[in-house]
Amino acid sequence: MKRILLVDDEPMILRIMSVALEDQGYRVAIAHNGIEALEVAPDFNPDIVVTDVDMPKMNGHELCLKLRERYPGDQLPLFVVTAKTAVEHRAWSEQIDNLHFLEKPVSIRKLSTRLQMVLATPEGVS
Repeated sequence: MKRILLVDDEPMILRIMSVALEDQGYRVAIAHNGIEALEVAPDFNPDIVVTDVDMPKMNGHELCLKLRERYPGDQLPLFVVTAKTAVEHRAWSEQIDNLHFLEKPVSIRKLSTRLQMVLATPEGVS
């Protein structure tokens, strides 16, 4: 069973996404910000992290950088969910391997399709 760590400061989004992904057979852990995600990740050992960008304490950008330090290379696929679509809001992502953007509002179907694509490819790289 693949493990997904969901990170978002919106409880309703976490609830909707976690229920939908669990219904599809994933094991899901949740965190409400980047700091909490870094605490959960070692014990949960996620196959994929799905994170929001704008969160208190530690945002998604900082979280992705920290996760790349802990999981070097492209071993851990990172999905960033954001409403910010301008190029300048995504420039930071170029320095992080195996990072995928999903625009808000993201449908569960689209998220699920993208997750399946990444998990089906060697080393999770699409």
